[in-house]
Amino acid sequence: MILPVEGMLPVVQAAKKLGMKQLYMPFDPRLPTLDFEDLEIVYVSTLTDVINSLEGTGIPIIFPKTEKQVFEIENIIDFQQVVGHKFSKRALEIAAAGGHHVLLTGPPGCGKSMLAESFPSILPPLSVEAQLEVTSLYQLSGVTYKRTNFAPFRNPHHSASSVSIVGGGTYPKPGEISLAHRGILFLDELAEFPKKTLDMLRQPFENGKITISRTNATLSYPASFILIAAMNPCPCGYSGSATHYCTCTPRQILNYQNKISGPLRDRFDIHLSVKPVNLKNENIEEGEKSAGIQKRVERARYVQYERFGKEICNSRASYEVLQKTSPLTYEQQQTLQEVTINNNWSNLTQIKIIRLARTISDLDGSIPITNQSITEAIKLRGR
Repeated sequence: MILPVEGMLPVVQAAKKLGMKQLYMPFDPRLPTLDFEDLEIVYVSTLTDVINSLEGTGIPIIFPKTEKQVFEIENIIDFQQVVGHKFSKRALEIAAAGGHHVLLTGPPGCGKSMLAESFPSILPPLSVEAQLEVTSLYQLSGVTYKRTNFAPFRNPHHSASSVSIVGGGTYPKPGEISLAHRGILFLDELAEFPKKTLDMLRQPFENGKITISRTNATLSYPASFILIAAMNPCPCGYSGSATHYCTCTPRQILNYQNKISGPLRDRFDIHLSVKPVNLKNENIEEGEKSAGIQKRVERARYVQYERFGKEICNSRASYEVLQKTSPLTYEQQQTLQEVTINNNWSNLTQIKIIRLARTISDLDGSIPITNQSITEAIKLRGR
C-alpha cells in the first residue's frame, strides 16, 4: 500500500516548479484540492497501480476530490473597533497596500497591540497559490494549521528561542518568520527580544527568504512577511507621557532604545508614535469598517502588480525599477535631498520614502508620485 505522509504538498509544489507534467501520489483527504493546469496528478494506492498506468494496461483508481472549502469568518478585530488613532489607521492602510514594515512606539495600554491585531482584516484575501504555499510551510513545521484565505498572523513571545523564530534545529524546520509568510509577523515588546535574534531578521527583510546552513545541508525557506513591531519608549514605558511620571534616567532610556540596532531600525518603513486616546471624545460608530479599507488596499496592490509585471509590492521594488517606472521630478528630488541632509538620514531611508510615496500615490489613484505623497511619506518615516 502507498500511504500518505507529512510534507506531500511541498513536494507537489516543487514538482510543479521543476516543470513536471505528471505526478503519482497517494490520496490524502486532509490536503486542499490540487488542480493545476500544467501538472496532472494521478492518485494511486499501490505500486501495481503505478506500473499499470505507466504500461498503459490499467487505469489507476481515481479518488474523489475534496469538496471546495468554505472559509469561516475568522475572529479578527475590525478596524472600526479600534477607537480613535486616525493617523495610525491611515499609516497601517498604507503599510497594507505597499507591504511596508511598521514600528509602533508608545506607552502601555495606548492601543499598539490592538492596532496590530486588527491589521489582518484590511489585507487582501490569499490567492489559491498563496494558500498552498502557507499550508506547505505549516506541514513542514509540523504545526497545526486551519486553512483559510486570511493572511497568517504570528505573534511569538519575546522569550521564544532564535531557532523557533528564525527556523533551524537538528532537523531544520521553518520558524515563525516562515509561518508568517504571505502574512504578518507581530513582535510585541520588541526591545525584550534578544539582539542576536532581531539582527537575524535582516536577511528576510531584504530577500523575503531565510537560509539555514547545517553540516549536512543548506535549506532556504520563504519568509516574505510584513513586520509589525511594538515597543515602549523606555523601560517604565512612560517617557514623554502627559499622564504618568517617567522614572527612568536618560542613560536608562538610551540603553533601552539601543537594544534595537540602527540597521534594524532603518529597515522599518514607517515609524509611528502612538498616543493614548480619550474615549470620551471618540465615537466608535464614526470609524470606517475594515471591508472598505480592504477594497482600497486591493486596488492599490493590483496597480502595483500591473506596474511591475508580477506579484510584488512597492516595499520590495528596487530603486532602479522605481526610477524607471515612477521617476521623481527635479523639485521632488531637491526636497527629498534637503530633508535627508537635515535629518542625517541614510540612502536606504531615502529609498524607503520614495517607496512609501509611491504607495500613497497608488492609494490616491495618481499615476506619478505626487508632492503631497512625499510630504506624507516623510512624516511617516520621521521618528
